[in-house]
Amino acid sequence: MQRTCGVLLHVSSLPSKYGVGDFGPEAFRFADWLHEAGQTWWQVLPLNPTGPGLGNSPYSSYSAFAGNVLFVSPEAMVEAGWLAPGEAECEPVESGNFEAAERVKGALLSKAFARAEGALPHNEAFGAFCRSNAFWLDDYALFVALKQEFGGAAWPHWPEEVRDRDPGSLGYWSNRLWSRTQYEKFVQFLFFQQWGGLRDYLRERGIKVIGDAPIYVTLDSADCWAHQHLFKLDEKKEPVFVAGVPPDYFSKTGQRWGNPVYDWPMLEAENFGWWVDRLQHNFGLYDLVRLDHFRGFAAYWEIPAEEPTAINGDWIFASGFELLDTLRARIGEIPLIAEDLGVITPDVVQLKDEFGLPGMKVLQFAFTAEEPSGNRDMPYYHTRNCVAYTGTHDNNTTLGWFLNDAAPEDVAILSEYLGKEVSKESVCWDMIRLCYASVADIAVVPIQDMLCLGEQARMNMPSTTKGNWSWRLSPGALTPELAEKAKDLVELFGRTGRTVLQYDDYPIDKENNGADVCNGD
Repeated sequence: MQRTCGVLLHVSSLPSKYGVGDFGPEAFRFADWLHEAGQTWWQVLPLNPTGPGLGNSPYSSYSAFAGNVLFVSPEAMVEAGWLAPGEAECEPVESGNFEAAERVKGALLSKAFARAEGALPHNEAFGAFCRSNAFWLDDYALFVALKQEFGGAAWPHWPEEVRDRDPGSLGYWSNRLWSRTQYEKFVQFLFFQQWGGLRDYLRERGIKVIGDAPIYVTLDSADCWAHQHLFKLDEKKEPVFVAGVPPDYFSKTGQRWGNPVYDWPMLEAENFGWWVDRLQHNFGLYDLVRLDHFRGFAAYWEIPAEEPTAINGDWIFASGFELLDTLRARIGEIPLIAEDLGVITPDVVQLKDEFGLPGMKVLQFAFTAEEPSGNRDMPYYHTRNCVAYTGTHDNNTTLGWFLNDAAPEDVAILSEYLGKEVSKESVCWDMIRLCYASVADIAVVPIQDMLCLGEQARMNMPSTTKGNWSWRLSPGALTPELAEKAKDLVELFGRTGRTVLQYDDYPIDKENNGADVCNGD
C-alpha cells in the first residue's frame, strides 16, 4: 500500500470569469499547484448536469451519466477551433451566479454548434463518441430536447404516450427534434473531450482523481424516464416512496431527499445492468469513486411519499452484496470508497469489509464530549484501509466548526489530545497535521481548510436549499508558500506515494525464534 494525500475542491469552485469554474486555465493551474504541494489526489464532487430547479446541487442531476456543460471551457473551445479567437470574450460574470453562467456558456456553445453542425456527420471523433456512449446518450439527448419542447415540465407531466415511452411517439419526436438532440450530443462530446485532456495533464503530474457517485437519481432525470421499471413509481409515474435518512447529526427531523427509491428485486432480476453500466462509466472518468450513502446498499431509509419529513420511514433491505459481487466478477478489484458516515450498522460494516472497500473518517466528528473514547472517528481508531478527512463538503469548514459548532468541551478534548491549546489561528493546520499523521492510507483536506477560511466558505448545509454550492476560490489564493507548507507535511508524514512496508516485509531472524532483527534481541 501507499501513503498519499489530496485536496477536495469541486470544479465549480475554481476561479472563472464565466461565473462557475470549468476545465479551463484555472483547472490546469490547480493541477500544477497540487503537484508543487506534493499531492497525489484531486477529489471532486459529481460532475453531472445541475440546474436552478434542482438547487444547483451536484447531487441532484438530470443524468447519472452526462457531464455538466457549465464545465466546458470557452478558452479550450477556441484552442480546439470550435470558436474563433475573440468569441470567448465576455464581461465577467458574478462569481457563483449559475443562471448567468448558463446564459453566457449556452450562447457560446450554441455558436460553436451552429458552426460545427454541418460537418458533424463526417467528424470521426464525434461519431465514435456517440456510438460508444449510445447506451445513455441517446436517451439523455432526447430527454433534454423533450423537456425544452414541453416547457421545462418534469417528465411525469409530459403527454402520456411520451411519458410512457410509446415506441411510435419516441420515433416521431426523435425525428422532429433531431437538431436539438444533436446539439446535446455535441456539447457532451466537448465535455468529455475536455475532461479527458485535463485528466491527461493530471496524469503527467502524478495526480489522480477521486470522483463521486450519488446513490440515487432524481425523479426528473433521463435515467428515471428511460428505466421507469427500476423504481417504485405509481401508475402516474410519481414516487410511491422517497429516499432520505432518519434524524441524525445534521437534522432532528432527518433528511427527506425526495429521490425515488430503487426496486431492488427488479434490479437483481436484470443482473444489475443499469448499475454496472453506471459504475463502469464512472471508473472510466476517475481513478477512485466515492460511493455516496454506502449504507443504502445494505439497507435504505424508505419514506412514504406523502410524508413531509423523514421521521416516519422504514429500513428496507437492499441487494448491495449481489450488486458488488456482480461488479467484482466482471472487473476484479473495485475502485470504490465507501461513504460510510451516519447511522452505521453491522451489516454495512460487513458489506464494506467483504469487498475490501476503504471507508471514511472525519476528524470534525471525532472530538465530541459524547463518549470520545468510543468514537470511531478518533484517530486512534483509524485503519490503513480508510480515507481520513478534516471535513467534507457537507461539513462546516474547520475554522467555522471551531468558532461556531464545536462546544467548549469538544475544543478541550481536541486540545488535550494534541497536548497543546488550540486556537482559531492554529486549528486548521492542527487538524491537517492530525489528518496527515493518521494511519489511513489516504488523507484528504478541503482546500478551504488549507486556506484557513471560515464559515462563509462552507460548500453545503444539508437539509437546506439556498446558499449552497456557490463558494469560489479567489484568484491567486493558492500561493507557492502554501504549496511548500503542505509539501513539508507530506514529507514529514510519509504521504509521498512511496510503498509502505507491510508487517511481512520487516527482516526476521528465523534462527532466533523469529525475533525482529531491528530490535537486537
